Amino acid sequence: MGRSLHSFTAYARPYLNPNSRYATTGCPFSKRQRSQVAPTAALNDEIFARAKPYSEVPGPKPIPILGNTWRMVPIIGQFDISEFAKVTKMFLEQYGRIVRLGGLIGRPDLLFVYDADEIERMYRREGPTPFRPAMPCLVKYKSEVRKDFFGELPGVVGVHGEQWRRFRSKVQRPILQPQTVKKYVAPIELVTEDFIRYMEDARDANGDLPHEFDNDIHRWSLECIGRVALDVRLGCLSPQLTKDSEPQRIIDAAKFALRNVAVLELKAPYWRYFPTPLWTKYVNNMNFFIDLCSRYINEALERLKTKKVTSENELSLLERVLRSEGDPKIATIMALDLILVGIDTISMAVCSILYQVATRVKQQEKMAEEIRRVLPDPSQPLTYADLDKLHYTKAFVREVFRMYSTVIGNGRTLQEDDVICGYHIPKGVQVVFPTIVTGNMSEFVSEPEEFRPERWLRSDQRLHSFASLPYGFGARICLGRRFADLEIQVLLAKLLRRYRLEYHHEPLQYAVTFMYAPDGPLRLRMLPRRD
Repeated sequence: MGRSLHSFTAYARPYLNPNSRYATTGCPFSKRQRSQVAPTAALNDEIFARAKPYSEVPGPKPIPILGNTWRMVPIIGQFDISEFAKVTKMFLEQYGRIVRLGGLIGRPDLLFVYDADEIERMYRREGPTPFRPAMPCLVKYKSEVRKDFFGELPGVVGVHGEQWRRFRSKVQRPILQPQTVKKYVAPIELVTEDFIRYMEDARDANGDLPHEFDNDIHRWSLECIGRVALDVRLGCLSPQLTKDSEPQRIIDAAKFALRNVAVLELKAPYWRYFPTPLWTKYVNNMNFFIDLCSRYINEALERLKTKKVTSENELSLLERVLRSEGDPKIATIMALDLILVGIDTISMAVCSILYQVATRVKQQEKMAEEIRRVLPDPSQPLTYADLDKLHYTKAFVREVFRMYSTVIGNGRTLQEDDVICGYHIPKGVQVVFPTIVTGNMSEFVSEPEEFRPERWLRSDQRLHSFASLPYGFGARICLGRRFADLEIQVLLAKLLRRYRLEYHHEPLQYAVTFMYAPDGPLRLRMLPRRD
């Protein structure tokens, strides 16, 4: 808030001066050279006076009674939730850089902003407790259905304001410390080696992995998260895993909880007024998660009581939280949030990454060569320093996230009126930053249709740092991002060092479940490399 009005006015001059050569864009922050450092000055009355009214923001027009909710209704509606990534792109093409989707029964308006400079400005101006658009179903569960358990510290997922800040402050230091993440290179490597052995045994005579390989990736992801958040090996990679086994029940519950969020929230929210079958199943799934996490946390607490510790470095993430807070419920809620969000998010990201690896032979070979240089002996244990050297491999992952962002968008609920792209936007509107679209716009990325990992290793190309933000930005950046990166990097290093991936079927289209990922059987072929 420390910048002068003069500073902000100079920055926003294309908007304030209609004769500017940039004025035709209709957005004051539409040129990258005008926002190397986004403004933090508060908007004043003059700027609001010049803004267009909120009612003039373009977008689909609601109809009486049903508003725009009818567009998400099966058969009669226009928008299929699984195609929502395409819908967000259609909004840009049809309405422009800012789009209002109002008239949604039971929820605030959605405002889609397709301008990376405006996105940067909003992120940089937000305070210490930004409001991410809530998942009302999770909010209701934590604050009403199970308030007896969550109380005044309900976690970080679906929580906002001071409650969110207080809880995050209790867990973010151990989670985000690099030394904590480094401790998990070896444990994640062991899990990944077990997964690769499982893959070896699961192949057919041609080297093809099973049609349900995406579920196997979920099993690996859950085993990794269990090792990090619960200090246990859950046994997810056992070849004898049955449909009613605990690991498979956890995977199914996580998939259901996340993949039905869009159904619960974008369609008519009857569940808010009476317990619909979908809502009842959602609650039962969440209760299952709480019971599971509580059991493993209590076991970890008992182990910690008898563990002889001479240094904090000897403690796991879970043990650090238990020791510093002394309240097993804090650790339980932390583990619940990590599992709930992490399983499907990481799994779908890995499905997308492996599909792109298998279908991009040239880039796969560049990664394999880089990994071979770093790991000349494929049996040598990985170190954090080894992973640091995998520059092209990391760039490949970032390019997948740019072109096929697993999370189709981030967002914020406005806590005060703002001026966005020349319009006066009122407090309470939920602003969506559709990274799946902005990361593919030529205004912000040079030749965005080209899959080019090298762009992340060079500085001579247009690449707006706020066009593609897979983990978000600022105070609410993804809490588990370091562990997600670690798991992905370890998997690619161990797998591509010894095997080549191929794909010999019809190209897969991408669709939205809760994440954006290839839609259909991930029928990969896994063949040994010649060293």
